[in-house]
Formats: sequence, structure tokens, C-alpha cells
Amino acid sequence: MRLFLTFLSAFAFLAGARAEKPNIIWIFAEDTSPWMGCYGSKVNADATPNIDSLASSGVRFSRAFVPAPVCSACRSAMMGGQSQIRFGAHEHRSSRGVAKIQLPAGMKLLPQIMKENGYFTFNHGKTDYNFIWDLDATYSKAKLKGKTDSFGILKQHQPFFGQFQTKGGKNNTTKFPATRKVDPAKVTVPPDYPQNQIYREVVAQHHDAIRKDDDLIGEIMAGLKAAGMADNTIVVYFSDHGANHLVRHKQMPTEGGLHVPFIITGPKKYVPRHGVRNDLVDMLDLSATTLAWAGIDQPSWYEGQYLFGANFKERTFVASGKDRLDHTLDRVRTVRTDRFRYTRNYKLDRIFLQPQYRDRQAYVKNLRELYASGELPAKLKEIYFGERPAEELYDVTKDPHQLHNLAADPKFAAELNRHRGFLTAWMAKGDMGVGEEPIEEMRENADDKKWGHGVNPEYEVYRADHDGDGLSDKWEQVNGRNPQDGLIQFEFDCGGWQTEGWEPDGIKDNIAGALGFLDFKLPQWKGSLRRDGLNATAMAGDQALLVRLRASAPLRVQAFANATKLGGELKAAAGKEYTTLRVPLKNQPGWKGHIKSLQLDLFAKKGTLIEIDSIVVERN
Repeated sequence: MRLFLTFLSAFAFLAGARAEKPNIIWIFAEDTSPWMGCYGSKVNADATPNIDSLASSGVRFSRAFVPAPVCSACRSAMMGGQSQIRFGAHEHRSSRGVAKIQLPAGMKLLPQIMKENGYFTFNHGKTDYNFIWDLDATYSKAKLKGKTDSFGILKQHQPFFGQFQTKGGKNNTTKFPATRKVDPAKVTVPPDYPQNQIYREVVAQHHDAIRKDDDLIGEIMAGLKAAGMADNTIVVYFSDHGANHLVRHKQMPTEGGLHVPFIITGPKKYVPRHGVRNDLVDMLDLSATTLAWAGIDQPSWYEGQYLFGANFKERTFVASGKDRLDHTLDRVRTVRTDRFRYTRNYKLDRIFLQPQYRDRQAYVKNLRELYASGELPAKLKEIYFGERPAEELYDVTKDPHQLHNLAADPKFAAELNRHRGFLTAWMAKGDMGVGEEPIEEMRENADDKKWGHGVNPEYEVYRADHDGDGLSDKWEQVNGRNPQDGLIQFEFDCGGWQTEGWEPDGIKDNIAGALGFLDFKLPQWKGSLRRDGLNATAMAGDQALLVRLRASAPLRVQAFANATKLGGELKAAAGKEYTTLRVPLKNQPGWKGHIKSLQLDLFAKKGTLIEIDSIVVERN
């Protein structure tokens, strides 16, 4: 009997302890920028009452930033409690094919930790994690209903930690009531986009998508209240990154891509500070805060901190990263401080707006058409199709849309060095994005996928080049060229591989220029460009090597094939217009058999700016 009573007492204690713990709900929106009334949106000032209500009853974080500007990397980081670059979850949609990523030994996901500590855990909707994970160990077994009518079931499974995934910016608004839709004529298009009807419609639609999500959030909150659990439930609303149809938001490590809405409401015991918080917040802090609410010690690998803890320290900076996105290869790291955003680009042979999954969308087509026709304003040319700098620095308090890069401005040299230090220290804790992912993983995401075909040089490693022109069959197909013609043709208009394999010698500049060009300054009187890796056959119909270029000073050019001169030097006068230099190939000793390499020696005074539009072989 004493043993039985002891058991009952212990059971009652544990049941009481469980009952004292709060329920926690994450309302996790996809692709949503902070364009709600509570965030100062004039368009949605009276149109997001439910999100605004969460903010008025709790705390709204005005400067919250996600670890990555794409869903799977961000969600993986938040589930792991640390940056995606630390444990190999940084490449978008990894572990979907042959190559698999395992979590480090001992590492557990946030819901699993919660479950092991007495919480019922669930995820209603999207997961999208970039690693192998155990569903049964992570989420509890129970058959829930919809997002708005599962609370009767959840009432029997308290305390619970669950995620309601919402469509956010991905909401289909075609059938949204016309009386509630935003008039495109009444929106302001951000200055980093063309000021035209296409972008007015994009901006208006994102406001509509948020309004539609707001309706769902109201229904979730009504269901929670009807079940009588509102008084012991913490509700968190946030997004995984910025707007999906704005190409400098989603998938870009910018203010637009990384700044998200973040609101917490709940019992004052757990959310003691109401109103607005303006300190810098890393969304990994939410993972840490969720454990703190549950009374669970934070694991050693966690990078966040309890937002309401006595030992909370305001952040000096928040760091984020961008890596492969679908088939588009990249590596970018960035830090946001109180006033500045500093960004470091590692792959400088590709422009900002690389070929990507949205290329079929009207708004991307419009950007490319405006660039090709010369109608795109100079600043937009620079930020979408211009040469990618190694470093960027923006005063985002004055320039929130990141239009004016201050990295080369000597007045900001001290800030540049300070931010370099922040980023270097953050990356020193571990960055698995230093090397490339396995070929199996790249192939899984680059070839014959619904979002497109990879055109970056990293893919050329495993692809076949049957005609020996230095560009793989697949690359040529994707870029509208004939992979069987054996014709040497370099147009520099891919965007994902601006140099098309040309390498500099004696030139310090990045030779990858704006879309369609190579450009650089000669640091001395001579510099060279060389293209190795060829195995093309010299044909009887090959007439001339055509080099289309312009230079800021008189220029002399000597061409070589297989290290053998092709005729004499050619001259180009200085000028704004492009000149085509014609190097005859008929009866040239160097133009025989297999062409393994090409080289251009360039002679001009120091500091001469040279721009090359194309290098092609003319054939009959």
C-alpha cells in the first residue's frame, strides 16, 4: 500500500508539473516580409487585425533576422538551434537524393528535445529539413484535424509544442475577394525594383497574401480560445524569409530577404515584456527561448539565447548565410549590426541575379528584357546584372534597400574593418560551406529538375563536352547553343558563369563584368587572358577569331592558339564604341589539329579599362 501511495504521489507530482508547463504554438509563415499594420504598413494599416492583435497583446520584435534567406536552410537551423553552416544543413533541399546528411553525434532537433521532456509535439504542414531525421523520435503520434479545429484533440495532450505552417506569401490570392484586394495603383514599389505595372502588381499581391494569412491566424486564435487553452498557451508568429516574388527578398541575403516579422504573445509569466523591442534578434533565439519556456536546459551547441532571461545580452550583430539555392550555386556570408549590413561574396564569377527557378515569371523576364534593351536604370543594372564585388557595406538606417555600396568609400574604412572582424569571428566557429558539396548532391539539384538546369562552372566537372569547345553539352543546351558544332564561342552572357572559363594573368581585377562582358583594368603595361581545357578541332571553314571589345586607351592585342602566335598584333583605338578585331585563321601554323588553349595578350598604358563583349570563331 505504501508503495502504491508513493507511486500515486509521484504520478500526481509529474502530472502537476506537466500541467504547469505552458503550451507553445509557432505560427510559421512562408515567404513573408513584415508588411503588416503593426509593422507600419500603410497599405495594410487596417487589413491585418489578427496579426496586429498578437502584437498589441504581446511583444513585437522590430529587427528580427533569419539565419538564411531560403526555407529549408532557415528551418533546418531553427530545428537544430544553430546556424545551418555549422552542421551541413546550408545547401537548399539537401538529402533528397542519393547523398545524405546525418546530424552530428548527440545532436537532437528542438521538437525531439521537447518530446523527451514531456511535451506532446506536432508539426502541421511543411518540414523541409536538409538532413536525415527520425519522424517518430521528433513528433508525437496523434491524428490531428486542420489547423483551426485540432484544439479539442490537443486539449487532451497538454503541454504541447506545435507548429502551424501557413502559406504566407505563397497564398494563392486569385480568388481573394475583390473588395479586399489591394489596388496596384495605390502601392509604393521599393526603389530597388522597376517602377512599372508588373512590380506594382507583385507588391500589391504580397499585401493580399498577408491579408489572407491574417484570416487563418484569426481562426487559429479563435480555436485556441474556444478550447479554453488561451490562458496557458504562448503563441509565436514569424516567417522563414522575405517575400517570394521579390527577387531581392527571398533567396537574397539582404535586408529584404532576412528581415522577418516576429511576434510573441502569451501569459505574462512567460512573456513579461510587452510592446516593441528594437534590439537585434537572431531567430535562433526563438529556439533557445522555446526550451527556456519549457524549463529545459539549453544544449551546448545552441547559438541563441533566452529573449526574456535575466542574463540576456543585446546582440552586437546577427549573422546569416546563403549557399546553393535549388540549382543556383553561391556562397555569401553577411552580418547586420545596429546601423550597417556587411556582406562578403565568395563566388565572383557570377552576377547577383543568377539564372534561377523564377526565370519564367513575368517579373524576372521584365528585368532581363529591360536590361537587354538598355531601359533599366543604371542603379538597377548594377544591383541585378553588375559585377559582383567581394565586399558590400550599406548604411541600412539611411539606405534600407541597399542601393549604395560603401565598401570602397575611404570614409567608411573603419566600419568596413570592424564588420570584417565580426564576420570572420562568426565564421571561425565553423563553416561547412567552405568546400563544395558532393557531385551526387549537385547532380541531384542541377539536371532535369522542375526549377531548371545548373549553369555554374562547378557543374562542368562531371558533365561531358563532346565537341571540345570548353563548354559542356548540357551547358550549351541550356544557353541556346549547339553542343555538337565544335564552334569556339564565348559570349559571357550566362550570368551563372560570367567568365566561361577564361582566366587572367597579370591582371588583378575580377575579370567577370556585368552580364554579357568581361572587364578589368591593366595594372601594368601588359596583361593576358587565357582559356585552357579546350579540345576543339580546327576546321577548314574556320575563317577568323573575332574579339569584340573597347578600351579607355589605345590597345594592342596578340592572339595565340596552343601557345603559338596567330598572325601579328592588332590595334584598337580608344573609344566608347565596341570594335571587332579580326584575327585571320587561314594558313596559321597555330590553327591546326586540336585546339587546346587560346590566349590574348593585351598591351596598353597602366590603368586602361578593357571591356570584352565576345570571343568567337567565324566559320563558313
